[in-house]
Amino acid sequence: MRAVIQRVTYAKCRVDEKITGEISKGLLVLLGIEVDDTTEDLQWLVKKIIQLRIFGDENDLMNKSLQDIDGNILLISQFTLFAATKKGNRPSFIRAAKPDTAIPLYEKMIQELESGLGKKIATGVFGGDMKIELLNDGPVTIIMNTKDKDNF
Repeated sequence: MRAVIQRVTYAKCRVDEKITGEISKGLLVLLGIEVDDTTEDLQWLVKKIIQLRIFGDENDLMNKSLQDIDGNILLISQFTLFAATKKGNRPSFIRAAKPDTAIPLYEKMIQELESGLGKKIATGVFGGDMKIELLNDGPVTIIMNTKDKDNF
């Protein structure tokens, strides 16, 4: 799994002009699911996202987690995070999991994030033509890859 995590002041997702998910202060998480991802990858990533200390404390140092600030999550599925661009100019998405594999993992990610946070999270629509609006705070943007845990 690959995630692009952005600290935001607010974020919202629209599909067909309808808001499907909206948050105030928290994290916008763009999630790509790869063909061989497992629930172990998912659990590692959930723990990292929830415990990531990237919010300011009283000294404006990044010492607080999402839980510490009672923050929110907007989770967006994004298969394009696995774009292969080595050959030619048209990306290949062969490494991205097909919906029959990705949807159950995406749904499990929602459940695990909600369980870890102790509240509902906001989401987009899997496979939908989503329009994302956000105000990146900082900006703080972190990329994680479960296949490269040693570097994250």
